[in-house]
Amino acid sequence: MARSRFLLLSLVVLTGAGAGYYFWQARQAANPADLSTVQTVPGGRRGGPGNGVPVPVTVAAAERRDLRLMLDALGTVQALNNITVRSQVSGTLTEVLFREGQEVKAGEILARIDDRTYAAALAQAVGKKNYDLAQLENARADLRRYQGLLAASGVTRQQVDTQRAQVAMFEAQVAQDQAAIDTAQAQLDYTTIRAPIDGRVGLRQVDAGNLVSSGDATGIVTITQMRPIAVSFTIPQGELPRLMRAMAAGPVPVETVPASGGTPNQPLTQNEAPERGTVLTVDNQVDQATGTVKVKAVFPNENTRLWPGAFVSLRIGIETVPDATVVPLVAVQQGPNGAFAFVARADNTVEQRPLVLGAVTQNEAAVREGLRPGEQVVTSGALRLNPGSAIALSNGAGTGTPPADAPPRQGRRRQAAEVTP
Repeated sequence: MARSRFLLLSLVVLTGAGAGYYFWQARQAANPADLSTVQTVPGGRRGGPGNGVPVPVTVAAAERRDLRLMLDALGTVQALNNITVRSQVSGTLTEVLFREGQEVKAGEILARIDDRTYAAALAQAVGKKNYDLAQLENARADLRRYQGLLAASGVTRQQVDTQRAQVAMFEAQVAQDQAAIDTAQAQLDYTTIRAPIDGRVGLRQVDAGNLVSSGDATGIVTITQMRPIAVSFTIPQGELPRLMRAMAAGPVPVETVPASGGTPNQPLTQNEAPERGTVLTVDNQVDQATGTVKVKAVFPNENTRLWPGAFVSLRIGIETVPDATVVPLVAVQQGPNGAFAFVARADNTVEQRPLVLGAVTQNEAAVREGLRPGEQVVTSGALRLNPGSAIALSNGAGTGTPPADAPPRQGRRRQAAEVTP
């Protein structure tokens, strides 16, 4: 009984398989277009002469101009002068005349120290000089009298010489008194604390009423020169000869790179525009540990957008390629045989043109051979192109982006299957 049931079940399965194969053969006969036929359609996924659908692209013209080669670096903003204002005399701080963050000029009064003891010392020095001046005048008068008596043999020559030495002693004493006056005057002047440079005042380190002295570690306040300002950065030692040649030819421009590069639709604002300066000097040795050399640039910093201690991205113009044929770097493609570009022709098709490149920057490339100034090269949409593909110029079309009215990929495959013989 079990054997009969097994034979019956096997017969049913074989009958179902044969029926399925029969219906599959009938369907293939009714619709011969299959996936393999679709894959043989000319043009395929890329645009081509056989598909009849223009590929949307953007183009740019090759230009004949000088190409500035730039070197990127990361720098640190440094003040050309950073002063810690300290008291040069000891005393009580009676007045603080600046505001934190204030811009000050050289010579502007910042603070005052109690000057009563220093004024008294100056007065004492002046009095001492006046006393010695009186003695000097008396000694000079005695010398004149002795010289007259010497002519009449009333005194000896030794007495005259002694009196002359006395006058010289009082003259030296008066000179010493004048030095004491100058010292006392300087001490008195130090009680008025003035800004030594133009700059920006930092945070106050001491308040009025405190006792200050020249030995204070923190001082009263710091002043940082903001205009002009320096930026220190490093470059690889291999770039040093190019930089030195550029400096020998003239000022080497340096500019900061904004965090937002800006676009035609959203240009940089005035506060985001790059700061421009020049290379000031190069360090006198290469750092053997890193293989780099330090370079310092100076910026006018009129808007005080460069702040000491901040990190900034820099772009240094170290060389210029004169009279070059320049194209956007996005137009340059790489293939098995090297660089090439798709050149737009007058009949709205493209030609694949091999290129011999020269200098290349971050955004542009100099073409030595393969392009003439004025020829249009494809800058976006090139991934869908073949030699001879039809194109449609489209401003703002992204690379490889199909047009908005294009059917979905499945629909395009079905249409290709229908037209295949």
